[in-house]
Amino acid sequence: MKLETKDLLTGDEISSKEFLELIDFSIKLKEENKTVKGKQLLENKTLAMLFEKPSTRTRVSFETGMKQLGGHTIILSLNEMQHSRGESVEDTAKTLSGYVDGIVARVYEHSFIEDLAKHATVPVINGLSNSYHPCQTLADFMTIKEHKKKFKDLKIAWIGDGNNVCNSLIFGCSKTQIDISIATPKGFEPNQKVIKKSSKYITIDLSNDPKSAIKDADVVMTDTFLSIHTTDKKIIKKFLPTFQVNQDLMKKAKNDAIFLHCLPAKRDQEVTSSVIDGSQSVVWDEAENRLHTQKALLASLIGI
Repeated sequence: MKLETKDLLTGDEISSKEFLELIDFSIKLKEENKTVKGKQLLENKTLAMLFEKPSTRTRVSFETGMKQLGGHTIILSLNEMQHSRGESVEDTAKTLSGYVDGIVARVYEHSFIEDLAKHATVPVINGLSNSYHPCQTLADFMTIKEHKKKFKDLKIAWIGDGNNVCNSLIFGCSKTQIDISIATPKGFEPNQKVIKKSSKYITIDLSNDPKSAIKDADVVMTDTFLSIHTTDKKIIKKFLPTFQVNQDLMKKAKNDAIFLHCLPAKRDQEVTSSVIDGSQSVVWDEAENRLHTQKALLASLIGI
């Protein structure tokens, strides 16, 4: 498949039809990976990966995915590039566009990725910014599809910080027609523009009550209360113990509810070990699916 958009920055650039096709394509690639040698869909293609933030899953999944599809990667730290000495994002984007077939950037400010995409002539993928994490959303919905076999009539509950992962998750819900209940402390709500736009397509319930949000949920999700860019560790007091996903809270979801976490997790803060290691947890499938959804995304953006 081929996406209409050049870039993936928030998750809202792709249509509902494309989103669903990407999920199915990802599942197909996963099955092919288990049984036969995959097609070299990205033979002789090069992906530049720019890192300003630490990374485990993003780096390894993109690197492995490119290799499995016949391409290769160049890993670049922004601190080691001329950008750190004052070269503009515009000049960086134009320069890289002459060398590579696509760019992944994992950075702090979302405006950096927007400027990069504006001036690059090759596709730009947001590998995570302070505002959005669309690659994680693709893996989340692939995992939901694998375990629930459908999207229709499901309910997602998000407990904790209305952060970058939550923002892209809301866009994903709007693409799949899944209603979502979001419980955050006051002042930690998701981006209001995301809510306003997505509310045209789905029901978004916002509250400060995790017990109400999780009631009858098919999917329960959370993330660390302290994002990479957060320096004030006192913030944790606003979340604990009310917003911790533990066994007592999970009992208020449906009996067959699944638990997702984008990782890395701060065990016994946003989630207890008994939940993340429990029978309802699918976080390791979710982590693996970063590989398969990113292969599908890369093939759809920079493939022949």
